[in-house]
Amino acid sequence: MSNNKQIVTEMIPQKKLGFWAIWALGVGSVIGDGIFLLMGQGIATAGPSSIVAYGIAGLSQLFLMIALGELAVGMPNAGAMSHWVERFMGSWWGFLSGFAFALGWVICGGSVGIAIGRITMWFFPQLKGDLWPAFFAILFLTIFAVLNILGTEIAAKTQLLLVIIMTVVMALFSIIGLKDINLHNFTPFMPHGSKGFWAAIPLGTYAYLGAVTLATAGGEVKNPKDLPRALVWSSITFLVLYTAAQFVLQGIIPWNKVTIDDSPFTVAANQVFGIAGAYIMNMTAWIAAATCLLMGTLYAASRIFYAQAKSGYLPAFFGRLHPKTGTPVNGIIVVWAASVALIILGVINPDFLYVELSNQLVFAWLVSWTLALIASVLYRKNAKSEVLQLPWKQPLYPLFPILGFIGIAIVFYGSFIGTPMTLLRGVIWMGVLFLLFKVFNKSRTISTSDRKKESM
Repeated sequence: MSNNKQIVTEMIPQKKLGFWAIWALGVGSVIGDGIFLLMGQGIATAGPSSIVAYGIAGLSQLFLMIALGELAVGMPNAGAMSHWVERFMGSWWGFLSGFAFALGWVICGGSVGIAIGRITMWFFPQLKGDLWPAFFAILFLTIFAVLNILGTEIAAKTQLLLVIIMTVVMALFSIIGLKDINLHNFTPFMPHGSKGFWAAIPLGTYAYLGAVTLATAGGEVKNPKDLPRALVWSSITFLVLYTAAQFVLQGIIPWNKVTIDDSPFTVAANQVFGIAGAYIMNMTAWIAAATCLLMGTLYAASRIFYAQAKSGYLPAFFGRLHPKTGTPVNGIIVVWAASVALIILGVINPDFLYVELSNQLVFAWLVSWTLALIASVLYRKNAKSEVLQLPWKQPLYPLFPILGFIGIAIVFYGSFIGTPMTLLRGVIWMGVLFLLFKVFNKSRTISTSDRKKESM
């Protein structure tokens, strides 16, 4: 029995993902509620200038993806930034980078879970109360968890199909909706001044910041060269697609008429195409949230926990792979359970989930990105011969790391300049995590030393 358990633990993830599956992972990991629901808040905050604010957020993601491309192809690993940062900066920083990224996706399990429940409620206006959105959220989250357990290939093919449908619908909306644009809706361009403009950038960042998730597919990709290609093309896809759609949206609906009660895209589609168009657009919003949960929360977080368990930084429980499907089943179940708890919390106290925890999500991912970017620079500096042999290299180095750091600084400023307590709470949980890491690793070192003495 013990031998079988050892074989399961040491199994290698199956390499079944091609370029299109990875591309779909990047596009689909763009936060669904950030685009289809919370964009209404961004428009109310910055008016028409939110198009530029969201564009800056999207470009910062593009720069980040290009800068991290060499690490993705040179060190393909399920732990992604955790693995990269540990190599060049040490175990604590590597653990922090990966764990912070995974933690952000777990928080998304709650916020996006509630969003998919609310989006589903649009189809059933006769259902009232807060329990129904939670019911639908937990139902779909459970289905997506089962798909992830059944196999990466099954989940990836589902993701690809959903992303193709989503991109086609949004492209058609952008093209056909051009005829209904009223240019007067773009004035005044900055109704709340520069303050409103800067405040919209973090909202755009929240919407786009999941795309780098595809880097966690490194351990399951058929051809490592597909990773950087997918990094770049998924970034271009969502940046062009959603910028065009936002432009059309704001040309159809005046900025001061946009609400966050329903998806503004659904409202705009209803005006242009009628109720049938509204149904199709709301289904697209549902797909955007679904892809975020399917291959963002459940896929990415469980892979990082798996990689960190294999490195000894998390309990071995997280390092178990399913004997038939090769998926990190325990990690998926834990992420599912945590997301369900956050969904219930969101019903009880939505402000805490959507304000405080969402801010901590942004903080966690800013920390993770910063460490990963530093690792990308150290990779060039300390592993020159290895970089020279890579089949793909980032162009115009060091342009994109510099632009990536500038983008992170802008987002950091916009996110926390008015909420210093949020920043302080982020520093506190990082400090607690550091102490737990040191205690856990000290006990692990002692137990390892004891085993060595016993074997002697």
